[in-house]
Amino acid sequence: MTHLIVAFVLLNAIILVVAYITLLERKFAARMQSRIGPYYVGWPHGWLQPIADALKLMLKEDVVPTLSDRWVYNLAPLVFLLPCMLIFATIPFAPGLGLADLNIGVLFFLAVSALEIVGLFMGGWGSNNKYALLSAMRAVNQIISYDLPFIFAALVPVVLAGSMQMSAIVVAQQGLFGWFVFYPGIGQLAFLAYVIATIAAENRVPFDILEAESELVAGFRVEYSGMKFALIQLGEYAHLVGTSFLGALLFLGGWLGPGPTWLGPLWFLLKAVLVFLLVTWVRWSFVRIRVDQILAISWKLLLPATVILLLATGFVVAAGFGRGA
Repeated sequence: MTHLIVAFVLLNAIILVVAYITLLERKFAARMQSRIGPYYVGWPHGWLQPIADALKLMLKEDVVPTLSDRWVYNLAPLVFLLPCMLIFATIPFAPGLGLADLNIGVLFFLAVSALEIVGLFMGGWGSNNKYALLSAMRAVNQIISYDLPFIFAALVPVVLAGSMQMSAIVVAQQGLFGWFVFYPGIGQLAFLAYVIATIAAENRVPFDILEAESELVAGFRVEYSGMKFALIQLGEYAHLVGTSFLGALLFLGGWLGPGPTWLGPLWFLLKAVLVFLLVTWVRWSFVRIRVDQILAISWKLLLPATVILLLATGFVVAAGFGRGA
């Protein structure tokens, strides 16, 4: 019963965080472009805009295409959302504060997060729309291509710490400049590869060919409306938030920071927001590149680089310079 209560609280907390992360992105992008962003709903700074958006989507009509595969079409948003929420199950927000701090926590996160592609492809296929299907096929190419360098980059801190347990990886980053992002050479390159792979895996500009407005309008979700559209949007942002949390754990010391220990969850949240804003900064600063360029970056540059980086990390640890217990 206790685990169910904790899971319920965590789920609702994540939904609330994701809702206001969308407001943060809109405000951040507006400041970059000399705009004010959402302002009047929840005056004076638009604090109620996410709630208003949620209510609007709940009230919208649920339109189902006549020629769609109804079972696949209707299940796709749930299949897409479920793994995006499950990734938070193994994230510790502070010592002892989390649903399940598994000894294979990183492996669980990487394995479950990759399942979102199933729901994505179901949405494109079940819609029986050529634009949605083309977007889904692009997703198969892009997400699978960048999942590999994403995994290799995430494994660098795992090798340095000698553990897949997220709390153990955080403990291995104690001390002044002990974060793995500060590890000479290897840490900076691994973090850079992690951020690039995150941007591509989350379909953010300049890698947003899945829903390029000039080609595929809304991409694989073009036929969705109302709450089904909202569930897909929730899943996308939840996955990005979860990836930001993982980046903060692996490279930025998680909840470690100055001050009393009860500030740990706040430090963790601030570091995750920093990773999110870094991805958002890139998203609002660059233009879209072609699909062949996107795949070339992954297979010809990022994948070989992360493999070499992971091998180099293994040699460093074998030489006795790891941080594991």
